[in-house]
Amino acid sequence: MRGFATLMAMLAVIGLGYWAYHQTILTQQAERRVEQLQRDIGAERERLAILRAEWAYLNRPDRLRELADFNFDRLGLLPLAPEQFGRAAQIPYPLPEPEPDPELEAADEVLLDNASTPEERIP
Repeated sequence: MRGFATLMAMLAVIGLGYWAYHQTILTQQAERRVEQLQRDIGAERERLAILRAEWAYLNRPDRLRELADFNFDRLGLLPLAPEQFGRAAQIPYPLPEPEPDPELEAADEVLLDNASTPEERIP
């Protein structure tokens, strides 16, 4: 019996050792993946900063003004004038639709219920 308990204890130790080694390997792989993702994030942030700098460079007002002047005739642009700007109060917004009247709907239902022929039921 003592030999069986010793054998079981040794198998348990070997099994737990294998499990611990396997968990260590999985942890190391996860750490490497996290480090790779961190490097990728840093590279993308650098790329984003470069793109923002290029966007700011290309959208300089003096550059855009030169391009507009250079292509003025070809694009058919008109010079800006103060009369071209308006106020928000001058914008014709659509009117909201009126809400249905419950009394009229009830009256329509009564008329439909009292109609004797299908032609009379068409609203």
